[in-house]
Amino acid sequence: MFSLIGRILQWIGRHFWGMLFLFIVFMVLIPQGTPGEPANLQEIKLTGPIIYSDEVVKQIEEAQKDDQIKGVLLTVNSPGGAVPPSVEISYAIKALSKDKPVIAYASGVMASGSYYGSIYANRIIANPGAIIGSIGVIMESADIEELLNKIGIKPQIVKMGTYKEAGTPTRAWTTEEKGELERLTYDTYTLFVSDVAAARGLDINNSKTYADAHIFSAARAKEVGLIDAIGIKSEAKKELQILCHITKPVWKKKDKIDSLIEELAIDGMTWIQSYFYGLKASI
Repeated sequence: MFSLIGRILQWIGRHFWGMLFLFIVFMVLIPQGTPGEPANLQEIKLTGPIIYSDEVVKQIEEAQKDDQIKGVLLTVNSPGGAVPPSVEISYAIKALSKDKPVIAYASGVMASGSYYGSIYANRIIANPGAIIGSIGVIMESADIEELLNKIGIKPQIVKMGTYKEAGTPTRAWTTEEKGELERLTYDTYTLFVSDVAAARGLDINNSKTYADAHIFSAARAKEVGLIDAIGIKSEAKKELQILCHITKPVWKKKDKIDSLIEELAIDGMTWIQSYFYGLKASI
């Protein structure tokens, strides 16, 4: 029996790329089904670490321009990520929500940058088991000076500007460099909290209650005003249908090959994020 299993695994290993090629061809050529009524609702997914925003923002902008689409469900399961792409998504949702209803649904984690991306939705609904919040900013880098000394590597640097080396991983940061990075982190945090307070109608003077990097369960997030309701995805869809005054919802379907590429891209971004995490402000 074990010999048979071993031979099967060897065969898969030898023919993996061929099987992958045939799978992609099958996905491209499989019939898409007969065309029916035009879609009037669209789901956009924000999944995994936020490193880039181009694809998500593109979907948001296309939904805004499509007169057939009456509302959007932003399904979120992301721990956050880099600051600029999170802001791009947030402001794109802000523009979209002025034209048509948007519901942000926290299917798992809606934290930090992914919460930032969701704040301008008309309503935020969270799964009962979702994790919400972590409104904060972090900037980090390793200090590998001791390792470099052990293996005999000495960095050589020419620089102009007192703070040009701030954030270097080759030595401990100076007090002045830490101060510079703290000011940058503070400015980013202030922007984050200000936008959350404005979008959610919260008192910015009471921000330690709902911000300060607190991590909330769905129930506690509702208590402090970070979300509007608790429910499962089907309830979020029904809520969007009501907001859009649609009696017969038709959800937009993605092309199969596009869906495959998106899944591969998400897996790739997750891998990259786990292996390469240099100095950057993250939320």
